[in-house]
Amino acid sequence: MEATAVIRAAGLRVTRPRLAVYGVVATVGKHQEAEFIVAETRRREPTISRQAVYDNLNALVAAGILRRIEPAGRPALYEDRVGDNHHHLICRRCRLTLDVDCAAGHAPCLHPSDPQGFTLDEAEVIYWGLCPNCQAISTLEEGTQDDH
Repeated sequence: MEATAVIRAAGLRVTRPRLAVYGVVATVGKHQEAEFIVAETRRREPTISRQAVYDNLNALVAAGILRRIEPAGRPALYEDRVGDNHHHLICRRCRLTLDVDCAAGHAPCLHPSDPQGFTLDEAEVIYWGLCPNCQAISTLEEGTQDDH
């Protein structure tokens, strides 16, 4: 669906800054921090203020157009894949962040032993580890340490 239609369907006004922010996340900003999105949006639209980018990120998240994930110890990341309850793989070394589909296939994927009366509609899971490239680097580094 075109950006204008996505924004309208969510009940938001279509504005140039909103289109620019959404466009960055949808094209080059997936799993990026807000500061990257600010810089890229301002590269495309130099008159947009930093605050306008942040305001629009918040509005797009609140409207369900973008998703904000908040990995422990890292700034929030933004993406345009919403509504499917997917999870993330994050490399501890290089911070590569990838989508991974829900393990069980149905929202909310995980069921707590005692939901304490909550009606669950989503589970957010982040798998941490080393990506294949960082595993290779670690293996090389271990090899050179053994040589000393």
